[in-house]
Amino acid sequence: MASRFSTPTASALSERVPLHAVFALGVTQIIGYGTLYYSFSILAPDMAMQFAWSSEWVFGALSVALLAGGLTAPWLGVLFDRIGAARVMTIGSFVAAAALAACALAPNKAVYVVALIAIEVSANLVQYGAAFALLVQVRPQVASRSITYLTLIAGFASTIFWPTTTALHAHLAWQNVYLVFAALNLCICLPIHAWLSRQGSTQGAKASTVAARVEGVLPPARRRLGFAVMVMGFSLMSLVSSAILVHLVPLLSGLGLGATAALVGTFFGPSQVGSRLINMVFGKNLPALHLAVIASMLIPGGVLVLLLSAPSVPGAMAFAMIFGMGNGLLSIVTGTLPLHLFGSDGYGKLQGKMMAARLILSALAPFVLAFAMQNIGITPSLAIAAVLGGLSIAALSSIAALR
Repeated sequence: MASRFSTPTASALSERVPLHAVFALGVTQIIGYGTLYYSFSILAPDMAMQFAWSSEWVFGALSVALLAGGLTAPWLGVLFDRIGAARVMTIGSFVAAAALAACALAPNKAVYVVALIAIEVSANLVQYGAAFALLVQVRPQVASRSITYLTLIAGFASTIFWPTTTALHAHLAWQNVYLVFAALNLCICLPIHAWLSRQGSTQGAKASTVAARVEGVLPPARRRLGFAVMVMGFSLMSLVSSAILVHLVPLLSGLGLGATAALVGTFFGPSQVGSRLINMVFGKNLPALHLAVIASMLIPGGVLVLLLSAPSVPGAMAFAMIFGMGNGLLSIVTGTLPLHLFGSDGYGKLQGKMMAARLILSALAPFVLAFAMQNIGITPSLAIAAVLGGLSIAALSSIAALR
């Protein structure tokens, strides 16, 4: 039975990817990640100045918001299945716009933190977890390909919004930048999500029964253990990824790369998109579990390259490319592996549970690495990160035995 679903079926290959949904979601994912995530680091110094906080306190507020978002994720996952991901994303676009506006107009620190929490909760309503659930509800049989195409488009979010936010901020206060971003969510993302909902792409829980179901490869008796192991693997990868990305430039500078640290960081984004493009072109028939293991090898592999080559600039560039490729594939496999292992039934609920674990660890990771670097040094801290990444390889590889 397991081998029957190990590779794409004939019906899955003959069914077409819903390109209208993929491209529409590509636009909203670029705006969603750009306005709700990537813009924060650029605007944070002025936020700190506005409320007479240190930068550490502002990022601490962000961590609190991420933790709150992680705690709400399981409930949101159930909502994806119950009323349909497209409807949830429509609501989420309105909440995102309102939260950004509230943050911009916050009169004091307390209101600012509450608004920041609302931003992170709204992010869970409109970003990858919700978009993946929508694509599974639209056409489960080709959802893996749809997710790959979507992550390729959305991979340009940082490329577009880092310079866009910087350019806007050169002429506008951070509050006005957030008001512009609120308008983008309200005037572009909300209508797109509402259109997808009206298209009948998903009608709550009914959608997964109307469309052809995808059966998972894991037998029912082993699914609870399989899910726990999968979440452990993904969470460890996210821990290493988010910890290093937040501290990327100071970390590289501390290893002796000096002014070239920022240049090395520019290799990350293109590598992330490049790995998704390679997978889209050449990895169509590669099982999701194999792709997940490859991703889990690239992330700690990049860290090891950095450890062994520092302060070599070519070595740091190789690290950025390998690490970026691993992160690019991580975004894909968090959507495709649960579908491959557990099937399309209850997919939204599974995404919610995974989002919770990953968001909580991602919120804690930057502080853990900062503490480690200050107390035991950069090199030992990176070595520990590489070991944790290695544990994710072991976890994801062990899933094959459960089949």
